Amino acid sequence: MIDANQPVFRGVVALELRDGTPPRHAALNADAAGELTALLGRDLAALVPAVRDCDLALIAAHFDPAEALRPGWPLHRRVIELLQRAPGQAQGVRMVGFGADAQGEVPMPLQADANLAGGGLRVLPFVLRGDAAKAGGEQLEDLLLDRGMAAADTALALQDGLGASIEHARFLSLHDLAAMMALQYQNVGLEPLWSLLETALLEPEAEAWLDAGPEPLARYGDGEVRIALMDPGAWRKRYATDETDNARLERGFELFQARQRQFAAVLEAHAIPVQFVHCANGSADCLR
Repeated sequence: MIDANQPVFRGVVALELRDGTPPRHAALNADAAGELTALLGRDLAALVPAVRDCDLALIAAHFDPAEALRPGWPLHRRVIELLQRAPGQAQGVRMVGFGADAQGEVPMPLQADANLAGGGLRVLPFVLRGDAAKAGGEQLEDLLLDRGMAAADTALALQDGLGASIEHARFLSLHDLAAMMALQYQNVGLEPLWSLLETALLEPEAEAWLDAGPEPLARYGDGEVRIALMDPGAWRKRYATDETDNARLERGFELFQARQRQFAAVLEAHAIPVQFVHCANGSADCLR
């Protein structure tokens, strides 16, 4: 059996799709998955030779980045579980790729969330495991963001195997991916929400608050996000005490509710439970 305490490095192959066109195939077939894993190992070892002393496992199916950035890293747990079941544990370092079955069907552990099928960025999760993964992973953390472009034949294997039109293919650590998503959320006006997401991902036992108007009032704690649900009077008391125009008040409250729904949808995409809690007076105490 694989030692559960062995160091693990979690990374992704990130695909920037040309014009956002989705790949035709959900996963590479089994043979192509194995060949792609060998190319991935070669590319990573060219950056950090210690990779050669690690087990490498890749799920050759593509997912939305939100599926990789969930508390407890469940997508990468799947990779590790598949690696643990794979043969050859007593035969030294292994490179194992998991793809579609002989009929071209994608097995359940490799199936992406159909509700997150759109988007111009898709990721394939991989792990490095073994004693060398600690030092090697630290080196990859330092190098991948700047030097992690896939080699031309690796990118071509991804493009052909997935039936995708790929603008760029690169390797990232999970921390790199999180930083990239934080920037994307900032660009689309979701920066205030990132503090809650980051805490849920990196410090799940901690607490974080979003308490800065005009944004919704929310608290992360105990593994979930609580969002304050207010009636128009409580909302006005907290956010619009000086407003007297009824039309603007009505529109402002509608926008506030839409923002709450937007936040909830993003959190749920990251598998963070959301609970709406009625706050009669708009006080933050209701979220404790």
